[in-house]
Amino acid sequence: MFMVSYEKGKLSQNTLVIRKKTTALPPVLIKKIPSKRPKEERPVIQVKNLVKKYDDTFAVNKISFEVKKGEIFGILGPNGAGKTTTLEIIETILSKTEGKVLVDGLDIDIYQNQIKSLIGIQLQTAGFYPNLTLVEQLELFADIYNVNIKPLAVLKTVNLVDKAKSRVDQLSGGQKQRFSIATTLVADPTIIFLDEPTTGLDPQARRNLWEMILDLKKKGKTIVLTTHYMDEAEQLCDRVAIMDAGKILEINTAENFIKELLARGFKKEQSTLGASLEDVFLDLTGKNWRD
Repeated sequence: MFMVSYEKGKLSQNTLVIRKKTTALPPVLIKKIPSKRPKEERPVIQVKNLVKKYDDTFAVNKISFEVKKGEIFGILGPNGAGKTTTLEIIETILSKTEGKVLVDGLDIDIYQNQIKSLIGIQLQTAGFYPNLTLVEQLELFADIYNVNIKPLAVLKTVNLVDKAKSRVDQLSGGQKQRFSIATTLVADPTIIFLDEPTTGLDPQARRNLWEMILDLKKKGKTIVLTTHYMDEAEQLCDRVAIMDAGKILEINTAENFIKELLARGFKKEQSTLGASLEDVFLDLTGKNWRD
């Protein structure tokens, strides 16, 4: 027969003593193995007390946030809130006044070239060469990044194969936005920055672009986007930072933001129809890619 007991005052709290009851054998010590906690993955982007100041004006005023790997993180705010300035600092395009920014653990003040190899930045139309076709534009970007690509395969991801020989100025607004996202994929970045990607697009183009952004997330990309469309942030983003006048007011999921507002007693008349005029428009006209 064996007896298991704790020896108080002689052994540590995590030590068991096993003795055979009928003998005077010395105790056998068995150490408890502490359970290992799962290692938390490092945030892909870490922003701490970031400041951007122009003379006496704060464009960004001591903001802090983190972006997790594989999420869509949205910065929601009105024009002039500081959204684009924040993105351009993280992208190493714009210098900061104060604070610390890490991208995949790399300090933007020290490792700018390494960071640029990790990220994809959506260009505006003005950033493209007017006389080149879409295929030629992509080949130019591939040369800049020193990578080999299949231009038609890249265009296929944004449903623009039939426009391969067209120039950018021959594209519709939605096609231009899709092509601008295609250029971010040339170097196969792990982090993609989209600055108000659906501004000025019609409902079909917006919804189609949403689907494309969600597909990029499924492929393991981390996406940071700015928007001033509430429904866009609600549909796309895993978490949202609400920003105004250079400051981040709060960060949460869209669902939790709404629950907290309702818990504070907020009420408004709700539509009992179960659909919107935009839903009617999309149902009548279709949600397929449009030229």
